[in-house]
Amino acid sequence: MDRRQFLSSSVALGAGLSLTHTLAARPSAPRLVPDSLQLHPFIDAHPEAVFIRRTAVSSKLDTTAKFSEGKAFSSELFAAAENGDLPFSNALAVKPNLTCTYGTGNTADGMGIMTDLAFLDGMLGGITETGFPGTNMYAREGNWLGDGYCADEYNVTGVLVKHIADKYGMHVHDFSTGRHLRDMTVDTLQPGTEVIWRDIPDGIVSRRLGYIAPYNDDDTFLLNIAKFKTHSMGMTLCAKNLQGMVVSPYVRFCEGVDATKKHPTGILQDFQPDFEQHIDSLHAKHVAQGIPRWDREGRTATGGYGMETWAQRTCDSHSVTKTGLNIIEGIYGRNGNGFSQGPGPGDTPQDFMTNILVFGKNPFHVDIIGAWLAGHEPGNFGLFHIAHERGLSPLFNPFSIPLFDWAAGEPAPLDLADVDRTPLVCPYLTRDYNGQSEAKYHLVDEEFDYTTVGVATAPAAIARPSLNPLRNPARGAALLEVRLPRGGTVHVEVRDSAGRRVDVLRHGYMRAGVHSLRWQPSRLASGMYLFVLHSDAGIARSKVLFLR
Repeated sequence: MDRRQFLSSSVALGAGLSLTHTLAARPSAPRLVPDSLQLHPFIDAHPEAVFIRRTAVSSKLDTTAKFSEGKAFSSELFAAAENGDLPFSNALAVKPNLTCTYGTGNTADGMGIMTDLAFLDGMLGGITETGFPGTNMYAREGNWLGDGYCADEYNVTGVLVKHIADKYGMHVHDFSTGRHLRDMTVDTLQPGTEVIWRDIPDGIVSRRLGYIAPYNDDDTFLLNIAKFKTHSMGMTLCAKNLQGMVVSPYVRFCEGVDATKKHPTGILQDFQPDFEQHIDSLHAKHVAQGIPRWDREGRTATGGYGMETWAQRTCDSHSVTKTGLNIIEGIYGRNGNGFSQGPGPGDTPQDFMTNILVFGKNPFHVDIIGAWLAGHEPGNFGLFHIAHERGLSPLFNPFSIPLFDWAAGEPAPLDLADVDRTPLVCPYLTRDYNGQSEAKYHLVDEEFDYTTVGVATAPAAIARPSLNPLRNPARGAALLEVRLPRGGTVHVEVRDSAGRRVDVLRHGYMRAGVHSLRWQPSRLASGMYLFVLHSDAGIARSKVLFLR
């Protein structure tokens, strides 16, 4: 859907400017001169929410359908604007899952390991059609550095990604210095142009982390596009996907305390001097608190102690990372270990056509919903406990997170219980100890009592119907937020300055909750319009200045 739109209200805006003043100053609307990219304002207005969009792809090999879904999705999310979220002169740092595929990234078997490249291609195409310059788009992977886990991936997945990037002028392997990712190590990267260093003021394990430029740079919009798949960490969704922004060897969050201690002094100085003692204390505390499976022995990622280390390092990084939008690409989902092993024939993973995109501003909220959709109970994953404890995930219970159905760019309230789940088994902290005999690949679906962790309460109930415009620096359509205390028949009409009805925006049943409505008149002139909502619960009105 085309999102070239502008909306303002007669109430004061963020800068203290009222629309009555705007209207007087601009009786005729000048031509739009886009200078920035704007994220859909309903998403910006609801940073705690998660959105689900259905896709319609019959096979993971249907490149055309996947490309089309990506392009349509990006056109629903982003529009060219005046003074929008991301100036055209700034960097758009895209983070697909481009992890190690061990040489299978260019095969059908390897497709479920990383973010689907046809979908990525479509999203990039949609973004550049807004006018955003492809030369200001970047995609990187920390393990592609010369000393990374899979520097050779450049010759497999790296070639595929570069082929897509070259269509748009996007940067994948090259820096502004003219040097290339695969030729660099942490010792040779130039600060500011090739690596962005961030201090971690509240770090449990890390004192400082380096990110491949321009990830985590000032004024960079981070577009996180994870894959819907399982992993030995449970699910490797948005939170874990951003691990790949970090330069090697710091990117090795999963390595465990003992391996970390073996790094050279020059690397260890970027870790907290007492990180082992801190992990000892926190792990013991969390076992006592009853974090599920945290009592499994092991100082690597196969045990609770190792998971404590990984989760704390993940949260260290997120504590200094601002994401613009987090997406789980779930056109198809994969079970198993996240790579090439799983419960299928011959110890192979299995892919399922799940046909969902899950997205939102908070990566942990998105991941909690993603884990639930994969058949798991999120309260059983230690990462979410620690993220909640550290203030990174205000909400924890999946049924407390505001959820919206994203249908062609018009969000509507969605009940999580109404969404289909696809069980994706994983090898997370297998209960094969203390007399237990859980299968290697399993669902982590035991019941969990969320009241035991002091989870924040759900948003306050809606007292009366309201109709409010969403500030949007694009033009051509108006977006309004509707709040309904209860479901019922709703009638929304539009009137001109003379009080004449010029359009009916909605007439029919709407469920209780928060909705988004879009008005895009084809022939009406710029001017002030009055929107009137009639519902069983009352009447609401709002003035909107429409600029074509």
